[in-house]
Amino acid sequence: MASDATAPTRTIAPYGSWRSPISAADVAGGSLRLDGARFVGDDVWWSEGLPAERGRTALMRGVAGHAPEVLLPTPWSVRSRVHEYGGGAWTADDDGTAYFVEHTDQRVYRFTPGSEPAPLTPADGGMSFGDLTLADGALWAVRETHAGAPVPARDIVRIPLDGSAARDASALVSVVAGSDFLAYPAVRGGRLAWIAWNHPDMPWDAAELRVGRLDEAGRVAEHVVVAGGRHDAEAVAALQPEWTGDDELMFLADIPRAGQDARWNLHWARFDGLSAAGPEPIMTADADTGGPLWNLGARWYAPLSDGRIIAVQTNGSDQLVVIDPTCGAEDALDTPLSGGVLVRDARGARVLLTGAGARVPGGLWLLDVDAHTIEPVRGGVPVGDLDPAWLPESRAITCPGPNGPVHAFVYPPTNPEFAAPEGELPPYLVLVHGGPTTHVAGTLSIVVAYFTSRGIGVLDVNYGGSTGYGRAYRERLRGGWGVVDVHDTAAAARGLAEAGLADPDRIAIKGGSAGGWTVLCAVADTDTFAAGITRYGVADLRRLVADTHDFEARYLDGLVGPLPDAEPVYVARSPLSRPETLRTPLLILQGADDPVVPPSQSESLRDALAANGVPHAYILFEGESHGFRRADTLQRAFEAELAFLGEVLGFPTPDVPPLPLE
Repeated sequence: MASDATAPTRTIAPYGSWRSPISAADVAGGSLRLDGARFVGDDVWWSEGLPAERGRTALMRGVAGHAPEVLLPTPWSVRSRVHEYGGGAWTADDDGTAYFVEHTDQRVYRFTPGSEPAPLTPADGGMSFGDLTLADGALWAVRETHAGAPVPARDIVRIPLDGSAARDASALVSVVAGSDFLAYPAVRGGRLAWIAWNHPDMPWDAAELRVGRLDEAGRVAEHVVVAGGRHDAEAVAALQPEWTGDDELMFLADIPRAGQDARWNLHWARFDGLSAAGPEPIMTADADTGGPLWNLGARWYAPLSDGRIIAVQTNGSDQLVVIDPTCGAEDALDTPLSGGVLVRDARGARVLLTGAGARVPGGLWLLDVDAHTIEPVRGGVPVGDLDPAWLPESRAITCPGPNGPVHAFVYPPTNPEFAAPEGELPPYLVLVHGGPTTHVAGTLSIVVAYFTSRGIGVLDVNYGGSTGYGRAYRERLRGGWGVVDVHDTAAAARGLAEAGLADPDRIAIKGGSAGGWTVLCAVADTDTFAAGITRYGVADLRRLVADTHDFEARYLDGLVGPLPDAEPVYVARSPLSRPETLRTPLLILQGADDPVVPPSQSESLRDALAANGVPHAYILFEGESHGFRRADTLQRAFEAELAFLGEVLGFPTPDVPPLPLE
């Protein structure tokens, strides 16, 4: 993939047709999927998705500057299915023993490298586990029990480390239940802290921080609500409790401040028994320390050994800061990371982070707060020997929209060896993220470079409803999904064209899952886009409610409206309810085993396009679920997307096989 970026002249060729050293295979293997990371002795352990091994997630070991070692051999795979999206699927102690959830049976296993994993939970009972936490000589976890019930039950359990519960399910101690959803079990000094919320709220809408006293049997005998939840007209979402002393608890909450938007900020509470003093703010900032809890175990801060706190603050992009809570001082750290940053572990002044930056791709990083150094442990460098001249740098923009300002990041076409004919404007691919409650941060991406290196610009949009800009921006989408997101995305695309940066007749749109819904609504309800690409996209809201899992079963109450009263809105907004509006060429990519958006939705979409005589292609990937993981799937998907764009927008794509359209 090496190239001479200093060539004196550039080849003149139409945008989109430029040759690139970045292949779809590079993209499939070059985007790291990292989960938790921990210090274990003198080493760093982490979990990593391996696309070349059918997408399994393995435990890895390494130190900065050395090649990683796979600890957990094939076919074992670390992945939780609690709340469907999992998270917190493993932990480890300082002696080098790991505890993990195996993807295939959802049992918890104890594992020491070089030995066979041993089960700690029963083989039957329809149980899944996540948010694994070691404390007080036991393993604590969020348990989800299906057992044939239409709606799963959830509780926090204590799992004995001696393996007795693998033989006798009664050895599992149910510590606390009574909520639809639970997260973040944190144990110290005979108390359990946790986060709880109930339908119809999502955890970023309203979630309570609770603290309970553990009785002699190890169960919560009584508890208090410290912060969060719904009270009168106010809603607060609490996150990530961490004990910093026997009687001191730190946590995140977006508690409103007079005259200002609610942002997730650091707080603490102090306890005398179950009587809590607080919450008191540790640091208030016009930025979010916290985010949407799609995956259990996500952490945005960590206490350091000397009492300082390392935290991520997000206002569109991420900034790492060190906070001294004794005086309220805050120091920004100079690091290359600016997006998707999570704090994975801390020891002394050393911190493990995952994240990416505008000039560095995603990776696992070792930060020394006192030495002011940061180095990649895994990833964090371009694929192979690729010259950075091939990689675009994003620029944050804000465009006016009908609902208020719209935030986005622009990646221009970037290729050191090619240029376009004079006067030609580039085609653009507009990306709409999934969720929809999440955000993008303009970080370096091999996926984006796959397109920009061929002369296709990329616009990544944080439409209203995205996180990272405060609660008001996040709640812009309430009741307006399929309208606000569409108008915001179209406004950003038009703003780019009006600025003379994009060809208005060659703007395509791409999204997956909830982003796929925005794609379909955008091509049905606007004339902004010449083509659309949807990966496992929602096409019918009523089907989504009927087919989706419990975690999101009431998500649409806030995004659209509660059923049955809002059913006319569900019908009116769904593109499949008005197939005559589907007149824009589409590429539809779908996993055959997707439980969130089953193939039936994509197949109905395909049939509607065929009935309308609209050019389209439908590709079904066997063995894939909601989010593609296998290397061969990812490679074929990216090749198909490039070929589709060339076919519809009118430029040759010499690097990939042609894609026949029906």
